[in-house]
Amino acid sequence: MLKHLLMGAVALGAILVGSAQAEDLKEFRIGIIGGENEADRLRNFECMVDKLPSVLGVERVSLFPAADYDGVIQGLLGGTLDYAELGASGYAKIYLEDPNAVEPILTTVQTDGSTGYHSIMVARKDSGIRTLADLKGKKLGFADPDSTSGYLIPMVTLPEALGTSVEEHFAETGFGGGHENLVLEVLKGTFDAGTTFGSGVGDFSEGYTSGNLHKMVEKGVLDMDDLVEIWKSPLIPNGPVVVRTSMDQEMKDTFKKFMVDLPQSDPECFSAIQGGDFTGFTEVTPEFYKPIIDARKAQIGS
Repeated sequence: MLKHLLMGAVALGAILVGSAQAEDLKEFRIGIIGGENEADRLRNFECMVDKLPSVLGVERVSLFPAADYDGVIQGLLGGTLDYAELGASGYAKIYLEDPNAVEPILTTVQTDGSTGYHSIMVARKDSGIRTLADLKGKKLGFADPDSTSGYLIPMVTLPEALGTSVEEHFAETGFGGGHENLVLEVLKGTFDAGTTFGSGVGDFSEGYTSGNLHKMVEKGVLDMDDLVEIWKSPLIPNGPVVVRTSMDQEMKDTFKKFMVDLPQSDPECFSAIQGGDFTGFTEVTPEFYKPIIDARKAQIGS
């Protein structure tokens, strides 16, 4: 199994060569966006490698963890990945380049019944920073340029909260190289504050019920007592489960049913993939992500 996973963990650039396989697929290819330690990401998706071959009638399932969000986005646009779980902004990037490349089929439902989450801005508790005003002239870190919560939504919604532009309020901005790294850089003092994500449901002391902070707490790499929450965004649509549009419809339907049943058939696998506590999935279409698509389009044009 380890050998198989390591083979799947090659750089995505290697799989972008050549065309997509014929529709009698022998291999089902899963793209995993960056944002946390690669070994953790592979471990979280190991249950899919075990389960999906017999479900889909393929010989193998391969995992392709990208160093950043764009690696998976390009794999989906190139037709060399069959399934991935994206943030809403990542899906918007694909849609704006090729609306027919992938289909959003499902998104997660939070424990409170909502289908959204929040961008969460955090700072070190011992920094003395407690408000956005305290961050005037300081350095803000973003997670990834293709992250919804880690970049797009803060850039779109922070100006109203600040009363000015991000560029005018902060002395400097930068990227942390994914959500987990971003929080670690805040703790190291590289950034005075940073934007990551969480459900906003449950206790901040536990990193909420799901999201990056929650995953870091569960892995033992973060003590929430070291952080304070400075700002929370409006509700953001949960990111989609997407499949390659050109995939055989029967395989799409089979995969979709497998995912819908997963919270009951294997709660541990479902929780590992999603990174926290969710009640299940609900169906979505491109229309669900129109506000994010419009926001990304406006941001690109600004």
